Amino acid sequence: MSNEKIEKVRVFALGGVGEIGKNMYGVEVNEDIIIVDAGLMFPDDDMLGVDIVIPDVSYLIENEERVRGIVLTHGHEDHIGGLTYVLKQLNVPVYGTKLTLGLVEEKLKEAGIWRQTKLHLIDEHSNIVVGSTNVSFFRTNHSIPDSVGICIETEQGYVVHTGDFKFDQTPVDGLQADIGKMAAIGQKGVLCLLSDSTNAERPGLTKSETEVGHGIQEVFENTVSRIIVTTFASNVHRIQQVIEASIRTNRKVAVVGKSMVRVITIASKLGYLTYPKDIMIEVDEINKYDDEHITILTTGSQGEPMSALTRMAKGAHRQITITQYDTVIIAANAIPGNEKSVSGIIDKLHRIGAEVVYGQARVHASGHGSQEELKLMINLMRPKYFVPVHGEFKMQHAHKDLALSVGIPEENIFLVDKGDVIEFAKGQARKAGKVPSGNVLIDGLGVGDVGNIVLRDRRLLSKDGILVVVVTLNKKTSQIVSGPNIISRGFVYVRESEKLLEDANELVGSILQKCMTENVNEWSSLKSNVREGLSRYLFEKTKRRPMILPIIMEV
Repeated sequence: MSNEKIEKVRVFALGGVGEIGKNMYGVEVNEDIIIVDAGLMFPDDDMLGVDIVIPDVSYLIENEERVRGIVLTHGHEDHIGGLTYVLKQLNVPVYGTKLTLGLVEEKLKEAGIWRQTKLHLIDEHSNIVVGSTNVSFFRTNHSIPDSVGICIETEQGYVVHTGDFKFDQTPVDGLQADIGKMAAIGQKGVLCLLSDSTNAERPGLTKSETEVGHGIQEVFENTVSRIIVTTFASNVHRIQQVIEASIRTNRKVAVVGKSMVRVITIASKLGYLTYPKDIMIEVDEINKYDDEHITILTTGSQGEPMSALTRMAKGAHRQITITQYDTVIIAANAIPGNEKSVSGIIDKLHRIGAEVVYGQARVHASGHGSQEELKLMINLMRPKYFVPVHGEFKMQHAHKDLALSVGIPEENIFLVDKGDVIEFAKGQARKAGKVPSGNVLIDGLGVGDVGNIVLRDRRLLSKDGILVVVVTLNKKTSQIVSGPNIISRGFVYVRESEKLLEDANELVGSILQKCMTENVNEWSSLKSNVREGLSRYLFEKTKRRPMILPIIMEV
């Protein structure tokens, strides 16, 4: 690598640090900005009514002429789910492996931007130029095929992003992580390593996906009833193992759930899923077979309220209802934050009387490396500087401790938050301010129109309800023509609180009469007086603060 000119390299995260999901990272090499991933995150419990959360890309929009492309590590939603929203604002090329682009293509068609987006196919052997920067790749193991790490070449050394990874010695597809190539990259010189921190708190090694196959097969062999399996739709290896277990035990497979159907269709079309055509049946055909010859593959491993599994458990699914004779395999672990939902669906299934098989011991293995694998990655890459990414802050901190244990100096490890910029010049690193970052909330068709004010109002409404006060005034005569009428929703049960609402009506009437007597007749002043007086009265009587909306009309 040449050192003829002074080069500036900047690394920052727009998402994926201090949180689970929403992965999006930026690497600037002189004038080139290369984006790694563009994921989404599911909303926290306090984001009422919000569908999904994506990163704030205002910095990229401001520097659109410098953004050379988006490079994808793999096809999980937390890495590609925000892509359609970003591409509507930034028309830049997208680089990804075959399965990743297959999943992306479907999203782009749904969003109506497929034709205007340039998709470039890469694999683990590709060497490409993005802008004027060389980018290469290396194969990793994860819970979805075609996962790669990304290696961005600079004059000061490589900037490497591992993507999500583990070291699986017996992968389902037989394709092991390219340890030799990782070591070769490390020997050439890694300036900065950004590495997956998800399992940094978990000691030892992550179990091989093949072991999960044995666990699933064991359950199938010992079950003579209908089997319902739920897993992540994108876990193609797990789906393959369920299909193989079904073939060995003479079962037909029915697929339920839009995302599951989509992934299986794309993965089989591209050759990542293989099975005889006659193994698959339509959901409508289930009743033609005995229960012991049926496997139902479905979505809902995270207990989502509207998922197929939850609707089956509630008896609300149009075609399938789970009964006491069924065996349900939950072949996934709860994503942090979803523990309550998953526990709730397991409880509901037990109440029905179904046999429920869940837990890491038998039917699930993480797609992320545990502590020994994370240390192996650092030792292979031997980076000068280290940035733990992809995880909550406690995971990043645990990853820092692992880096210290294998000899990375503490001053060369950066724990970053969203927007923090690490700048490299002449091989030396420093924190160099922040770029704009944050959450953009998607609610229905609205992108970013739900902000803190709207969320605050929704929380208030969910907490103490709303009172609408309707009154008609004649300003010329300073008289109340009709009302006040109070409409209550979510505040008190009207039939049991008639006296409270009658007194509130009288109070509003006296407040308005007093205002008009004192010649206070601006709409804003009248509404403010009603709101303040009524709020004070209701809090004294109920210790609640509902949202109060005065509606004043004039005749």
